[in-house]
Amino acid sequence: MEPRIWLIGGPTASGKTAIALRRAREIGGEIVNADSIQLYGDLTHLSARPTPDEMAQAPHHLFGVADGAQAWSVGRWLRAALPLIADIRARGRSPILVGGTGLYFRSLTEGLAEIPVAPPEIRVEAEAAFESLGETAFRARLGEVDPAAAARIAPGDRQRLVRAWEVFVFAGQPLSDLQAATTAPLAPDAWRGVVIDLPRQVLYGRCDARLAAMFEGGAAEEVATLVARGLDPALPVMRALGLREIAAWQAGTMGRHDALAAAQQETRRYAKRQATWFRNQTPDWPRITATDAEGQWRQFLALRAP
Repeated sequence: MEPRIWLIGGPTASGKTAIALRRAREIGGEIVNADSIQLYGDLTHLSARPTPDEMAQAPHHLFGVADGAQAWSVGRWLRAALPLIADIRARGRSPILVGGTGLYFRSLTEGLAEIPVAPPEIRVEAEAAFESLGETAFRARLGEVDPAAAARIAPGDRQRLVRAWEVFVFAGQPLSDLQAATTAPLAPDAWRGVVIDLPRQVLYGRCDARLAAMFEGGAAEEVATLVARGLDPALPVMRALGLREIAAWQAGTMGRHDALAAAQQETRRYAKRQATWFRNQTPDWPRITATDAEGQWRQFLALRAP
């Protein structure tokens, strides 16, 4: 039997790293990053990347491998992750993928469709239609041509609603049909997924504490260095949680207290979106709901398969 692949997902600050690291130490596994911001070497503290001590306890892959000037897509991550997974398994070890970027996990378990890129004018028209109709009417309109996408896309996810419509207009096919035609890179019996799903207020408290620690730690220095590079604000690394608020504090347009409060609020919102995504997209994955590290580990041990 080939070594099992573990997929450990969940919102930021939920405890994923601790479980992944403990599992890796237990079975001699190797950890592969599945977080879109922890890819970037520019942000160690602000991305909550594993510490040097943690990384010394087990092999880690795809952490800090990208420069901030690069824009890694889901497809690029998948092309980097698949050879790593194959190599780890070939050496008789278990890959443990951990992170909060749900689309990375979906690309492994469902495949990544080759979706045509629509001309800019079609996106402009789709955006204008959304603005004019509002989300409810726009979703109903999408449901007439792509009911699966209209039902699947989470409330408030304007970007994906507009994307689904523009794909239909340009390709003449529903986005859901194009996605359904893909082949999953991982065989269904090769992997096991688990989601850490904490009570909302507990998760929010952990997010707030983490941001406060980042402000006290090296996050401010990282942001100053990154901002000084003058990178395109649209790059993924420039949209890291807390970066905008810290930059505003450093520029003198926001006080430290207000910057921290704003960053905490944005992180809570992001954690809520992550939790909603995993709830909607991975309903059959077992949940870990304990709020302390030992309780989470006991729940993990209870669900793991040989």
